[in-house]
Amino acid sequence: MMEISSSYIFLSGVRFHSFHGVMPQERRVGADFTVDLRIGYDFSVAAVDDDLEHTISYADLFCILKDEMSIPSKLVEHVAGRISRRILSVYPEVNSIDIIITKDNPPMGADSKGAGVELHIKNV
Repeated sequence: MMEISSSYIFLSGVRFHSFHGVMPQERRVGADFTVDLRIGYDFSVAAVDDDLEHTISYADLFCILKDEMSIPSKLVEHVAGRISRRILSVYPEVNSIDIIITKDNPPMGADSKGAGVELHIKNV
C-alpha cells in the first residue's frame, strides 16, 4: 500500500486587476497582481477513490481568491491574511497555507517585475 507523506493543492500565477495600495492613485486606477497559493491537505482518500468529496476543489479556492482580491486594501499583507483566514474558516482541515501576492511592476520608481508578500501558515 502507498503511504503519502504530504499532499498539496495549488493555484499558480492567478492574475487579478485589483485596487490595493497605500497611494490614492493605486486605489483609484488599480494594478495587476499575481497570486500563488498552495494548501497542505490530506487528499489520500481522493487519490484512491477518485471522488471530489474527498478533496478541495481548486475552483472553490479560486473563488475565495477572487472574492478577497476584489476588496480594496492598503496593504497586500492584509489581503494575504484575509485570504488565509477565509480558507481556514471554510476548510479547517487544511494543514498549511503558503501564499505569495505579487504586485506586478509596482510604482516605486524602478522597472521591476514585481514586489509583494509571502505568507506561510501552519494550522495547528
